Amino acid sequence: MIVNIHEAKTHLSRLVQRALSGEEIIVAKAGEPLVRLTPIHPRSEPRVLGSWTGKVRIADDFDAPLPDDLLNTFLQGSVEPTRK
Repeated sequence: MIVNIHEAKTHLSRLVQRALSGEEIIVAKAGEPLVRLTPIHPRSEPRVLGSWTGKVRIADDFDAPLPDDLLNTFLQGSVEPTRK
């Protein structure tokens, strides 16, 4: 079901119930789909502590200072590569 933003604001509770029942609800503006209303399903199984042991490696220099050129890129907000 596709609804416009005004209708979604007016009938949000009803649309949430329909989404929880399995219906796909898409909110559109001027006929252009913007977002999909979907239920959040809780985990079916609890997390197991240590289940990633041996699957992830963190480099020894993980927390080392960044090189100046990379640090400057972050600080200045530039996404263009530095030319040398």
